[in-house]
Amino acid sequence: MPFSLWQPTAAAAASPGARPAIDLRQQFAAMSDQALDWGQAHWLQIVIAAGMAVAVYLLLNLLRGWGVVLCRRGHGSANWFGILGQAISKTGQFFILTTAARLVVGYATPPPFLNALVLGLFTIAAVFQGAVWLREIVFGIIEHRTQSRAPGDPADGQALVSALSVIRLLISIVLFAVASVVVLGNLGINVTGLVAGLGVGGIAIGLAAQGIFADLFAALAILIDRPFGIGDSISYDKGSGSGTVESIGLKSTRIRAGSGEQRVIANKNLLNFEILNTTRRTLNTFKFEFVLDHATSPDLIPQLPAIFREAVESEGFVLKHGGLNGFSATGLSYDVEFASTERDFPADARDKVAAAVLRRLREHEISFAYPTQINLVVDKSKPEARIPLRQHVLAD
Repeated sequence: MPFSLWQPTAAAAASPGARPAIDLRQQFAAMSDQALDWGQAHWLQIVIAAGMAVAVYLLLNLLRGWGVVLCRRGHGSANWFGILGQAISKTGQFFILTTAARLVVGYATPPPFLNALVLGLFTIAAVFQGAVWLREIVFGIIEHRTQSRAPGDPADGQALVSALSVIRLLISIVLFAVASVVVLGNLGINVTGLVAGLGVGGIAIGLAAQGIFADLFAALAILIDRPFGIGDSISYDKGSGSGTVESIGLKSTRIRAGSGEQRVIANKNLLNFEILNTTRRTLNTFKFEFVLDHATSPDLIPQLPAIFREAVESEGFVLKHGGLNGFSATGLSYDVEFASTERDFPADARDKVAAAVLRRLREHEISFAYPTQINLVVDKSKPEARIPLRQHVLAD
């Protein structure tokens, strides 16, 4: 509930419409007299309460030191020990002092103005300390999830630091704005207009910068989820774009295409595409398609899968499929699909496999089918044979 250090006089209470001048000297003198009388009447309770406050202060500092130990045990914010320890280690001395005073002030039965002062200071300290704790926990969780997936690439680390710095700034602004509103409300200030103004301003800023925020959170999603990293070869937009990732920024990602140009794509737009990361594949496959002549001996057709397997494995690759697909207009349709034993093929892999297949087909006198086109040419130099009229008549 709202509190106030200054108690209204009887005249002010009797006439709420009036605004009497408050003599600060008289107020201060009255509070001094109350404090002096309180100290003389309750000196024993004050001494005991002070001792209890010192004990509470030392205990809270001990807990704060325990948080620092947890933080060191977790080596920063990389794990849950670190997150908890980081939050506890951010406990401020002002909050510890006001907490100790708030816990023991009731035992000494202080005057109303002193009780209100302690309550007010504790409320301010508690609200802002809660904002600090919440900020550290939220940021620690984000950092924990990010660092658990981030590689050791220095460029990736720099992009991650930049993104997390902006996120931390936004979280701090939001939390401390809420804390300020709560403190002002507890001080008895009407914050309805302030909240409305902040809401309208936040909506206006959000609408104006929605593209920037969308790309910023998309960059954070890339760095946390890691669909690709710097140096990865990717293709996107159903294969219409491809290249090597050079950098991941807060707003855009830069990709070096195979033709040499650099493409700058907004992070939000890039995540809307289906991304194929060719760097992270475990193997690669390739397929030769060809047509053999219809004159191929039927006795050789059952032997061709073994022939293709021998040709592929002789070059150190794995046959996925090698055999007949069906009949075509020009011959027998075949394919030979083979896979690499590593992430990708050597540069001359296709040439070697093609040569091995061709060599074995020639050993068995098997030829490829060639599309044949027959053109019929009419020789117009010779006169056209005509049937005599009499024969036409007889035929009819």
